[in-house]
Amino acid sequence: MSDTTTTHAAPFEAARGKLGFGCMRLPVNEDKSVDIATFSQMVDAFIDGGLNYFDTARPYHSGNSEPAVAAALASRHDRDEFLLADKLSPGNFERREDIRPLIEDQLRACGVDHFDFYLMHSQGMGNYEKYQRCGAYDEAFAARDAGLVRHVGFSFHSNAAFLDRILTDHPDVEFVQLQVNYLDWENGVIQSRECCEVAAAHGKPVIVMEPVKGGRLVNLPDEARDVLAAAGPGSPASYALRFAAGLPGVEMVLSGMGTPEMIAENVSTFSPLVPLSPAEREAVARVTQILRGQNAIECTACRYCVDGCPKKINIPDVFSCLNAKRAYGEDSAGFYYKAVHTGHGHGLASECIGCGACERACPQHLPIRELLRGVAAEFEAEE
Repeated sequence: MSDTTTTHAAPFEAARGKLGFGCMRLPVNEDKSVDIATFSQMVDAFIDGGLNYFDTARPYHSGNSEPAVAAALASRHDRDEFLLADKLSPGNFERREDIRPLIEDQLRACGVDHFDFYLMHSQGMGNYEKYQRCGAYDEAFAARDAGLVRHVGFSFHSNAAFLDRILTDHPDVEFVQLQVNYLDWENGVIQSRECCEVAAAHGKPVIVMEPVKGGRLVNLPDEARDVLAAAGPGSPASYALRFAAGLPGVEMVLSGMGTPEMIAENVSTFSPLVPLSPAEREAVARVTQILRGQNAIECTACRYCVDGCPKKINIPDVFSCLNAKRAYGEDSAGFYYKAVHTGHGHGLASECIGCGACERACPQHLPIRELLRGVAAEFEAEE
């Protein structure tokens, strides 16, 4: 295997700025297809803002993110205007022989001849052995040596000890992508701080995902908003992004942006990037205490749990209903549960059969089956 430190350029030397465009929560039309016109507008604004890193994966938008990237980005901008990351997802291969054809098909789907970054997707205790058994890391490095991929790394959802194991097994990986935000920094399950320390110990740069925790650090309760407002100017999103971007070893912060307004706000936050002041750090710590006190379900709405659910329960959406009612006192949550997020081919929380597929897929390691029983008790008891 090649020595990445001597034969390959540093992974992020071509990156312009630290903000990356995550293509997981794109604007959609009424039929749930990606709104290519709006996405194209957002791509142009992002690049015009001096930024160039885009991140996609085959499972995003039920397989439609990669073609959307081709339509809105690759077909409309010169290849040297952007960096593109894609991923080898666990549900898209079963044996070693599947991997190279899959990478080639992903390149075609995205309309490019190479990926700047290629990641082993969502590594953790539930799927790492499959990647080992199938020689996935070796195949990714072979694709790099063939010019299909420039830099190889992995995204990660497990504990710090398991991260150390993977980096020990595969010292040639060039970067790691970790879930990092101020709410999870000292979270004993996500272990953001400990994982960053492990990455640093192995000399690996970090890409941050979920810096606003699926929107939870944007849609703050009034008490938390007041704390940030008293500390200085800036939106809740800007505080979360600046926290992540200011951490040692962080080279890129991904934001899953779904509207032109999000692009404008986040580009502004990074133009230029100003680290949090001591007073702002104290405010963030206070907000963390407030949010911890709400006992809300810490779902990031990644939707990995939904595809494998035999009852097609809209798990993140029904969790958001419960959070809205319990944590925020939202009176309309019951209506949204009954009229919007269940029915129409989607099961009630009480229809969960307890198969556990959702929990095996959940990057947050949530006890989803137990939580669904709580949702049912809250919204279905009267019936």
